[in-house]
Amino acid sequence: MTHPPIREQEPLAQHTTLGLGGPARFFADCSTAEDVCAAIAYARERTLPLLILGGGSNLVVPDTGFPGVVLHLMSRGMECALNGQRADVRVAGGEPWDDVVMECIRRNLGGLECLAGIPGTAGATPVQNVGAYGQEVAECITAVYAIDIDTLRPVRFSGGECGFHYRGSRFKEADAGKFVILEVEFSLAVTTRAVIRYPELARAIERDAARAGIPAGTVTLEQARASVVRLRKSKGMVLDPDDPDSRSAGSFFTNPLVTDQDLAAICRRWADAGHDEPVPVFPAAGMHKLPAGWLVERAGFPRGLRRGGAGISTKHALALVNYGGSTGDLLALASDIQAGVLSAFNVKLEMEPVLAGAEPWRQRHG
Repeated sequence: MTHPPIREQEPLAQHTTLGLGGPARFFADCSTAEDVCAAIAYARERTLPLLILGGGSNLVVPDTGFPGVVLHLMSRGMECALNGQRADVRVAGGEPWDDVVMECIRRNLGGLECLAGIPGTAGATPVQNVGAYGQEVAECITAVYAIDIDTLRPVRFSGGECGFHYRGSRFKEADAGKFVILEVEFSLAVTTRAVIRYPELARAIERDAARAGIPAGTVTLEQARASVVRLRKSKGMVLDPDDPDSRSAGSFFTNPLVTDQDLAAICRRWADAGHDEPVPVFPAAGMHKLPAGWLVERAGFPRGLRRGGAGISTKHALALVNYGGSTGDLLALASDIQAGVLSAFNVKLEMEPVLAGAEPWRQRHG
């Protein structure tokens, strides 16, 4: 099997939004399914670990780098088939995600507009069940096409077979590292109207419309996208070389989900510590979602905090930022934050990004 060109000691910092980490022992740019299979075979023949790299927006690379083969998915392509008032959109896994959102809006296809401005690739979105501002990809994914790493055979999963839940899927948990996602298929509504469910976004759209002199009323897909991008920029969550706060992996911790009993204990603990401020909470699939950013700040880690060459964004408490330091600086700060939140609230914060090399053989999409 002919493999794609393999580079050695490729610096991985330049392939991640954090801009951190050492080199990959071997690095392969893969544009086709054949390239993917060949890169997998190359790693298998040498008994090396395999890391699937997309846009590098959800990836933390150790300072020592990655000791195996990095499979960089670079496939491109997008097909759209109209089906009455809906459209089936099939997207290559290597397509930059925000380009996909913009193209769907250009074609008057609704369902992804609130996910604008999110870095990364289309193939990574099912892994994390990417979501923001009241939308998540689980609502419109109808199929995921992948390569089974063990057999090198193509496989297809329906949306219902993906095991989607809050910021997760089978590809992130039970089947982590078992598949390379080549294509994702979405079912989107043919419309110019955006469906707005998130109060913060609704208020932002209203403000933006008033400033632009646009009458209140129906929100277009483009209006929703523009307001989403402005909101994300205000939080340092849109890649911008002129904004040092955007040198991050986005939200570093997921919002924890807790039971009724856990929530009652957390509230008692907070009140017993002498605080009158109520613990904010949101309903989520029969449980309660706590805003991780609020927990981080109330545990004593304010926005703008710096430790060595890493810190917390000045705009958003969930974004850990590279201020010219190392991955070691970043992970030390993350560990301190986790310990602080556990001490203050008895809540364990889970990292959202993938840590390259944390698993012995195969890695998830980053």
